[in-house]
Amino acid sequence: MRGTGQHLRIGAHLLAVDVCLAAVVTAGHAAMAEQDVADGLPRFSGPWWLGWLVAVCAGMPLAVRRLWPLPALAVVLGASVTATLLDITRDPYIAAALAVYAVALIESARRASAALALTLVVSAAAVITGEAALTPSGPWAEAAATAVLVWLLIGTAWAAGRLVRERRSRAARRERRLAEEALTEERLRIARELHDVVSHSLSVIVVKAAVANHVAEARPQETRDAVQAIEQTGREALTEMRRALGVLRGEATGEPVSAETAPPPGMDDLSALVQRAERAGVRTELRTRLAADLPAGTALTVYRIVQEALTNVVKHAGGGTRCQVTITVDSRGEAHVEVVDDGAAAPDQAGLRGGHGLVGMRERVMMYDGTLAAGPRPGGGFAVSARLPPEPRGTAPGRKERTA
Repeated sequence: MRGTGQHLRIGAHLLAVDVCLAAVVTAGHAAMAEQDVADGLPRFSGPWWLGWLVAVCAGMPLAVRRLWPLPALAVVLGASVTATLLDITRDPYIAAALAVYAVALIESARRASAALALTLVVSAAAVITGEAALTPSGPWAEAAATAVLVWLLIGTAWAAGRLVRERRSRAARRERRLAEEALTEERLRIARELHDVVSHSLSVIVVKAAVANHVAEARPQETRDAVQAIEQTGREALTEMRRALGVLRGEATGEPVSAETAPPPGMDDLSALVQRAERAGVRTELRTRLAADLPAGTALTVYRIVQEALTNVVKHAGGGTRCQVTITVDSRGEAHVEVVDDGAAAPDQAGLRGGHGLVGMRERVMMYDGTLAAGPRPGGGFAVSARLPPEPRGTAPGRKERTA
């Protein structure tokens, strides 16, 4: 719409409605111009073509009132005033009211208000002049009452137009807000995925590179093992990166995701996380007690929580640390995740609450209305605990237990 940077979407059905209105109003004015009455009131007695010209000017601009609202109002108002002064019709300016509605709907508040004021002044002057001065049809009070009726009709049409405009404006703002929220959420999701994919693997690579650099001359075999671990971890990171980018690319283009980029990691991929932590020097034990299968979304959240927790262990606790990962899923589908290590709580580890990793974990848990607790343990080390409420699902798989 003009004035607010928005544009009125004009559909073919609206234009068809306006064309029908224009035809009806034109026919009505033409019929009144040719009508002969015997009620004693002044009637139009001019040539037929003048009556038809006034009828066309009063009705036909309504067909384009949504395209050119101000010009249409100017022509319709001029024709209505002429019809009043020539005694063609004494109707309450229906055509002018229809044109004023379009002006109030499309134009800015300043232009719409100015058009309303001008229309009210001109219409009242024409009614009073025509009915009480040029060809009197009654007392001045009757002419004033007709002018008030014209004002009520035109004012109601203007108010209806502004009301519809404001309602559409609110709807447009709501749509923009929802679109912005969806965009922000999508950016956060992409940031979480990229952080989860890259951070864990790079932490392992950095730790093993430091080990290789430290023992390069004294223990060549250990150096080769570290370089081999770096190579394998890098390949795995590239595979996960391709998978994440492939999924995002498929979502952005609407194309189906290929088998090479799907499915996302889940419970069956936890063993690979444990092996990566082992290669980084963290002795890790994985225990799972599953009384029900998890939906894909919940399983991915569990995987990312464990991934981030192990990444923090590798980064902040160092080699030789013992870590235990426990995943429990009850028969209702509620998941409990616990990652506990016995490493020394470094000064920077106590401040992990503000890191992007734990922020990402909290965001994932909040999506499921779950709870997350993370912090140093009283006896040393660090603990991450998360609870994910059950999701509705259609199957109830049997019980599974295993220890890695």
